[in-house]
Amino acid sequence: MTESTYADDLRSRIETVETASADTDRLLSVAIPATGSLGETLEQVAEDHAEASYLDTDETTQTHVREALDEVKQILNDYDETPTNGLVVYAGVIDGDLQTFVFDDPPESVTESVYERSNEFDASPLDATVTEAADADTHGLLVVARESAVFGRYDAESVELVDEIESEVPSKQAATGRSEDRFQDRSDERADEFFDAVGDAAQRVFLPGADVAGETPDPDIDQLVVGGSEVMAERFHDGDHLPDRLEDRVVGPFEVSYASEQGLRELVDAAENAEALDVTDARDTVAEFFNELDEGDEAVYGPDDTEDALEEGAVETLLVSDSLDPAEAQELSKQASETGADTVTVPTGYDRGERFDEGFEGVGAILRYPVA
Repeated sequence: MTESTYADDLRSRIETVETASADTDRLLSVAIPATGSLGETLEQVAEDHAEASYLDTDETTQTHVREALDEVKQILNDYDETPTNGLVVYAGVIDGDLQTFVFDDPPESVTESVYERSNEFDASPLDATVTEAADADTHGLLVVARESAVFGRYDAESVELVDEIESEVPSKQAATGRSEDRFQDRSDERADEFFDAVGDAAQRVFLPGADVAGETPDPDIDQLVVGGSEVMAERFHDGDHLPDRLEDRVVGPFEVSYASEQGLRELVDAAENAEALDVTDARDTVAEFFNELDEGDEAVYGPDDTEDALEEGAVETLLVSDSLDPAEAQELSKQASETGADTVTVPTGYDRGERFDEGFEGVGAILRYPVA
């Protein structure tokens, strides 16, 4: 995924499955839950293949059904066991070509068992996993500085800047006596006006629909993480500038240097370091990976060394960046699964994820034991 996130790529692949169709019932959909049996499904495939010649349909469709069954059989035989989150396979002749789609790394566990032949694929098992993943906590981010404020979102993996506003709070300047007093009064007045504007913008960003008469919507975030320069963030936080529905969800404030996209990332790191947010499994894994690099000997990085470790069966956890080409990531994940290793997708939306991507070509592993 060079330019898109893993989730975007997954959604695109699912949409391709959802829009595929044929003029006869020759498209095969197979979904095996995380706790399901590969063996039982293979038995069903073999049985249906033997009976394909007796289907109440034309000979061409019978041939296409056998082709789909053969393809599914080959794919299932590539796995020693059901992948951690289940396995979903689609196969069928579409516009004269046999096409297959394999999903062995859905974001959430497949819970629905499907074995179906139709003129369309059944994407419902995958839709459910994407919906569950989309329900993960989303945090609003707000950094307030003297010169501006920025708003963002954090979905437990990536940070996104969504809006920013400029401030008219005057800069500090040399002044004495009455001049200093007038400056301070003007500065305080402009700061209050700016804080009110920040509160209005926060309502617009995190309370969509709040400007509609009679509407009192819930925030579309689980928490609002606030930070900024120490003085400005504290004054904003203590000044009752946010709507009550957002104020109830505030975490912080935390000290952050800049009102920028980098500042939003600093804010997330500060909140997680303070254990104010749940740290994602990916971040935990990346932290363990870097710790092994610094202090241990049970980690490798880069495509060549990681593939060697996979072939040796030494990998405990495979790490792949969300910027990695999907085909390459899937092949590595398949190798890991064959040896019982887990695969963790590393988001590039935060500092360590970006370091992992740029420094190690987006590939690394935590090992079961050191390798030469």
